[in-house]
Amino acid sequence: MNDKNSLIWKEESRKEVFDCKIFSVNESICKSPQNKLKTFSVIDAADWAIVIPVLQKEQDDEFVMVWQWRHGMKELCLEFPGGVFEPGENPHEAAARELWEETGYKPEKITKLGEFSPNPAIMSNKLHVFLAEELVDTGSQNLDPDEFVSVEIVSAEKVLAGAGKYPFTHALMGCALAMYLQNNINKKGAGK
Repeated sequence: MNDKNSLIWKEESRKEVFDCKIFSVNESICKSPQNKLKTFSVIDAADWAIVIPVLQKEQDDEFVMVWQWRHGMKELCLEFPGGVFEPGENPHEAAARELWEETGYKPEKITKLGEFSPNPAIMSNKLHVFLAEELVDTGSQNLDPDEFVSVEIVSAEKVLAGAGKYPFTHALMGCALAMYLQNNINKKGAGK
């Protein structure tokens, strides 16, 4: 077995080189396992949540999803609601807040399913995935001034069958779907 400690780089210094509203770019000077210095770029951003809002039906679960313009792709995506944590905000509260703001639904039950590093090679933040159940429709969204979102109810079957194809192309949705499936498998296994 290899010694995994021999793979660890040590950060010697860090300097911010660019800052914008949602992230900053830093130069990280790191020492390799062979004691050589190298500079890496690291994107620092706040953690965020993706919420899987489930309306439980007899035949098939349905998801409360949002259509949203994505500037990087220059396309609309149909995805789970989510967003950035406010400073010091509890992850569960942030997830419930984002769900309500974007969809108008509030969860009676919200469960953290897991967390991911969106791109650990260059990003320092985490994505937290939540399952929201027993939803109450408040009838009103609370969108940010630059947020334009349309809500759509979609069957879980349709989303799972369409994952990786337009309009379900948001990569982090794939992570959320994996957590949803894992949660369903665990529930079935616990019922045996």
